[in-house]
Amino acid sequence: MAGERALVDFSTGSISGKIIAFAFPLFLGNLFQQLYNAADTLIVGNFLGSEALAAVSTSSSLIFMMVGFFNGLAVGAGVVISRAFGARDEEKLERAIYSDIAFGIVSGIILTVFAVIFTPSILRWIATPEDILPLSSDYFRIYSAGIFFSVMYNILMGIMNALGDSRHPLYYLIISSAVNIFLDILFIAGFGMGVGSAAAATIISQAVSSVLCLVRLIRGEGKIRIRLSRIRPYRRELRGIINYGLPAGLQNSIVGLANTVVQASVNTFSAAAIAGFGVYGKVEGFVLLPITTFSLALTTFVAQTMGNRNLERTKKGVVEGMLMTVISGEILGIILYITAPFLVSLFSSDPEVIEFGTRQARLESLLYFLPAISHGNAGVLRGAGKAFIPMFVLLCSWCIIRVIFVQIALLFSHSIMLIYIAYPLTWFISSSIFLFVLLRGKWLTRS
Repeated sequence: MAGERALVDFSTGSISGKIIAFAFPLFLGNLFQQLYNAADTLIVGNFLGSEALAAVSTSSSLIFMMVGFFNGLAVGAGVVISRAFGARDEEKLERAIYSDIAFGIVSGIILTVFAVIFTPSILRWIATPEDILPLSSDYFRIYSAGIFFSVMYNILMGIMNALGDSRHPLYYLIISSAVNIFLDILFIAGFGMGVGSAAAATIISQAVSSVLCLVRLIRGEGKIRIRLSRIRPYRRELRGIINYGLPAGLQNSIVGLANTVVQASVNTFSAAAIAGFGVYGKVEGFVLLPITTFSLALTTFVAQTMGNRNLERTKKGVVEGMLMTVISGEILGIILYITAPFLVSLFSSDPEVIEFGTRQARLESLLYFLPAISHGNAGVLRGAGKAFIPMFVLLCSWCIIRVIFVQIALLFSHSIMLIYIAYPLTWFISSSIFLFVLLRGKWLTRS
């Protein structure tokens, strides 16, 4: 079948080789996605100052909360698509793809309208300081106007990844990253425009990547070709997408909500502290990429091999994939510990911002094996169709416990270090629970 050369079939061949072959372009794609997300922060911090940088940082948790739902939905839809692909059920495969796209279109439009209308209320809800509220409003509202493209890119990329094609999303992200960085420099450094222009550059680049993904799927052949006239929801496939995707989507949104509540606590500190917290988040996003990409590879691997009813291969691949996830995450955590001052200084020359960002990095980075265990296990469970387990575990640990800890701890001492400590504490709780679930082995039963 023409077009299948780009696809990775996990049912045969070297397990580690196939996981790496799938994960590497996925890693590079996510790297470029992080690059164009970080470009706003880097260029704003260097050209517009700490207050503008704090404004962008304040919006980041809100954006993750909104878009994170559709990232999770794309992963859940990918399970339905991967299983149909592994079972060689072409009719079910097509219906799942069309249902996924239709759901993304409707949801993306609703999210865009909601975010644009309620921008000031949302920013005040997270206690955005009055001195940076106008800048935050400009950035967040302009970004929200184009959030539809971010939703559609995640949906379309999820379809391609579920089919084993992680190469083409990489190509498109390289293009869109270049567009975003060029426009950031042009708008801010060249034309002297404000912080809202950084958001405009981002949504234009996301529009480029989503259009390129759609064109690829329309022009594809065989199992990866779509026809616009057939895009509509199919009841059974949509139900499957919601069953698998809703837990992951809710998990991302709830974690995003918890981070937004934590951001509200961060916003009670100085602009330098807010900026340092935001800069560390950008740096951490790069360092955690191997963890998240191996997790996505494990989801596709488990879904395909279980769809093919090859459970022994599934178990072997989970062990190999988890080892790669943990080792790669910890190695990069050590590198971050050593290079933290330099990396933070790339985003801001303000000594206070560098101090806050470095302090957080050195508290958390040596413990990256903990989120690696959590993300890896969550990927395995989603691929096995047990999406409610990671949703519940992460809801309890990364949301409820983290928020409660921060709120109570700050009553005793108004120190931002207590917010930093909340992250490794809740990583430890979630990874312990996930290891218990994985070692029990009940996730191998088909749902």
